[in-house]
Amino acid sequence: MSQVTLIGDRLASPGTEFVYEGESAACEGCPYRKQCLNLTEGVRYEVTDIRESGQLLDCAVHDTGVRAVEVEPASIIANVASKGAYAGSKVSLPGPCPHTECPSHEYCVPEGADFESEYRIDEVRGEPPHEFCYLDRDLELVELAPPES
Repeated sequence: MSQVTLIGDRLASPGTEFVYEGESAACEGCPYRKQCLNLTEGVRYEVTDIRESGQLLDCAVHDTGVRAVEVEPASIIANVASKGAYAGSKVSLPGPCPHTECPSHEYCVPEGADFESEYRIDEVRGEPPHEFCYLDRDLELVELAPPES
């Protein structure tokens, strides 16, 4: 389900994904707080549409201002344990990985997901991009369903 919010003009394009980080200290006293700070912290969103009738509004956080867009929670591409990784199954992320140089790191520690939550697999994508796991984990690359509101 789409939700209307305000985001920085540079991010306001369909297909752009971002993780909502919450309120900034610069938001204090802003007249647009209710329209801007209406998403769930830590959730990955995708811009689905731009409100063309909306105007560009001044913002203390975004240098070029903010505009109204429609967003939806986005799916998350992640590595999960291979055992039990099939479409429709529920999984948790295997845990943090300190090996930032690994080509799979962004999938082992995906933005917008946390290690304490359980997710439903929408699609199994196959082998992760790494040749071997530094933590000796047997992993599968999957697409996790967006969190349900």
